[in-house]
Amino acid sequence: MPRIKFTVSYDGTDFCGWQRQNQSQKPSVCQTIQEALEKVFRHPVSLFASGRTDAGVHAFNQVCHFDTSWSEEQVMKLNLHGAIRRFIPSTITIKKVWLAPDDFHSTLSPDKKTYRYMILNSEKPSVFLGRYSDWVRHPLNLDFLNEASKYLLGTHDFKSFQSVGSDVPHTVREIEQAEWVWKRPHIAQFTITGSGFLKQMVRNIVGTQLLLERKGISAQKMKEIIEGKDRKLAGPPAAPQGLFLLRVYYPQDLDNKCREL
Repeated sequence: MPRIKFTVSYDGTDFCGWQRQNQSQKPSVCQTIQEALEKVFRHPVSLFASGRTDAGVHAFNQVCHFDTSWSEEQVMKLNLHGAIRRFIPSTITIKKVWLAPDDFHSTLSPDKKTYRYMILNSEKPSVFLGRYSDWVRHPLNLDFLNEASKYLLGTHDFKSFQSVGSDVPHTVREIEQAEWVWKRPHIAQFTITGSGFLKQMVRNIVGTQLLLERKGISAQKMKEIIEGKDRKLAGPPAAPQGLFLLRVYYPQDLDNKCREL
């Protein structure tokens, strides 16, 4: 059975997150794409992704895969973006599509991921940026935020930034990049790259940094919070609409086996 890999971008505002939530009236991103794929391929589809995103969180390049009973020849002739377009809302777009090897798995194969968080730092909120950024009124000190971010680098136990509801064998992760920059005047951007992330870990990190900055607490407090391994030591999660899954990295040998359609 051919394995199809694809990247998808989505605006998470109108969804309950990537995964279906029984208690939510909103559809999930996974459910929406999966049902559309089943209409195109006319058989049940089990859709996998690199990881789950929370309600309101967006993605530039979520990586997914599924297996199909179609022949490789049939798949090669299909324009998946065009075929699925009429079955999905405009807030979801299929970007690139590949034929992937059997040993590729979007959930199990990633080496690392990059997330980005956006903040509008201005006197007034923006009607047009409200769906895609958090809003902070007081002038942000990015030097302080970068000082706090240095304590994230390296391999640590990030249990203090893990929200409840996630079942993982351990909470140790490696962070290789954590940096704040001014993207444009009044737009602050935080980029973080790591071997993996716990449930709401990025939002909890950002929320904690913003809390320390706002209250004038030493940036070194981040080190104490990490070493404490207690969620109660960290701050509340930052708003979901500012977070984007930017990129998912896979081993080069697996990427080389994928054939773009």
